[in-house]
Amino acid sequence: MEKADVMEPHLPTLQQMQQWTEVIGRAQQLMLEQAAGATGRALPFDPETVARIQTSFADEGLALWQRFLDSGGLLRDQPDPAPADSPAAAKDRRFADPAWTQHPFYDLIRQSYLLVSDYMTRLADAVDGVDPKAKAKLRFATSGMLDALSPANFPLTNPIVVQKTIESGGENLVKGLKHMLADMEKGQLSHTDGTQFELGRNIAATPGKVIHETPLYQLIHYAPSTAEVLETPLIIFPPWINRFYILDLSPEKSFVKWAVDQGISVFLVSWKSADASMKDLVWDDYILKGQIDAIDTVRDLLKVESVHTIGYCVAGTTLAATLALLAARGQADKVASATFFTAQVDFAQAGDLTLFVDDEQMKLVDQLSAGGFMDGRYMAATFNLLRGRDLIWNYVVNNYLLGQDYPPFDLLYWNGDTTNLPARWHKDYLTRLYRDNLLVVPGAISVDGTPIDLTQIRTPAYVQAGREDHIAPLESVWKLTDNLSGPVRFLLAGSGHIAGVINPPAANKYQYWVAEEPQSTLEDFLAVARETKGSWWPDWRAWIEQGDSRRVPAKSARQPGKGRLKALEDAPGRYVKAR
Repeated sequence: MEKADVMEPHLPTLQQMQQWTEVIGRAQQLMLEQAAGATGRALPFDPETVARIQTSFADEGLALWQRFLDSGGLLRDQPDPAPADSPAAAKDRRFADPAWTQHPFYDLIRQSYLLVSDYMTRLADAVDGVDPKAKAKLRFATSGMLDALSPANFPLTNPIVVQKTIESGGENLVKGLKHMLADMEKGQLSHTDGTQFELGRNIAATPGKVIHETPLYQLIHYAPSTAEVLETPLIIFPPWINRFYILDLSPEKSFVKWAVDQGISVFLVSWKSADASMKDLVWDDYILKGQIDAIDTVRDLLKVESVHTIGYCVAGTTLAATLALLAARGQADKVASATFFTAQVDFAQAGDLTLFVDDEQMKLVDQLSAGGFMDGRYMAATFNLLRGRDLIWNYVVNNYLLGQDYPPFDLLYWNGDTTNLPARWHKDYLTRLYRDNLLVVPGAISVDGTPIDLTQIRTPAYVQAGREDHIAPLESVWKLTDNLSGPVRFLLAGSGHIAGVINPPAANKYQYWVAEEPQSTLEDFLAVARETKGSWWPDWRAWIEQGDSRRVPAKSARQPGKGRLKALEDAPGRYVKAR
């Protein structure tokens, strides 16, 4: 049977092509009207720039239809590829499956979408004469809309879904509906099969004891695995926006276990997920009753003068404030070194998260925090929006349309294990730091009545950034080096906010860059930094020991629960398990 007997040609008429053009024009107008409403005025465009963009789009669109018609439309065996310099030829992993290009109908949809995406993005970029944040909002909204409208997200325009539906007799859609209803019930998009993980068994399983508990945190002391340990212990402060065990995933990925095996006495703070009793907590509490309390507790337990510290993300921001407070009080020697994982103190270039701190967003935060705390699911949704293509629509296609089983992935399980945030702290953090950028203004913020100044920090610091970090952008993390007055080692890790940090040596993945001499600007650093393949953890370990390599036997108080502080329960403790 000839192909023509199976599928009659349905070539678009001139009238249909004009209708498509009109539809695209109406979509453009709606976007511009919405953006104008968001900024409070009509959007200014350079007429020449817009005319150039529109002409280019019209030419590309006409060329696409011409290729389609000249090749025989739906009758051809293989579609004609777009020229390499055309937006329709752009590489996009959403359309990596050969099915998108093997059939002319889906190839036409794919190329049309890529053309429209390029047009809308260039038009958003062409807005001029408005506040940079307003323009960034328009760019972010345009990108989000285009991601949502991808033909990959709809069953009838996704050839992989169509084929799967035919092969399974629709069972994929039934299974996908089951997944979707389950997610709706729990109010959160699932990324992995949570039944495959158990805290204390195959994640957060490094042996240790909870030796200290307050209404704000539990302090975990991990059991040494070496006969001797460094005399100066390490305290890890994870962000309370997430569960601590991002640093103690499966044993082969666990930074905590690796550090213990390196002969370091490791302590870690497990923050309590907020409830109504914590509604009045402010940043001072996390500094005084959190970080400083933990530092003093470990110093007293082990009878040492100082401790090494690590602060991850918001806990790193807080660690900088803690160090500034200790410096102002003449107590800086309590901390021997400070390591910052993807932490920011200057939020002038803090990325797309700054788009969520205007007055309207703050009103929404108030509404969502009526009980005295912010439900962690809302924060998780915000972070997912920053990478909607990867963290939302990718799973809509795989889980709901294709009906695929969830993969057992420990990092994604952690990502979905949300924590609640104290309402007052959360709003203050967004306004005073993200919106008003007060932390880098000397004396603008006071802790316990003491004005703090980051430039007074002389503690040796190790600053790690992620090259592809979308939460704490490289340019923003670098600014930390401009605000510290002590010796700083800056390290740029491959990948982003999570994988850039959680990169064990055994995995032999990614790379990192360091410059042996301090550089005054990020541009200078990038120009001279030396690339090394693999994990940066050994570099950090060597840096720690440069400051103090003295060792002591792993006995007495170096064993969890054997010193003055008795074991309260086994690690990982009950705070991290509370839901």
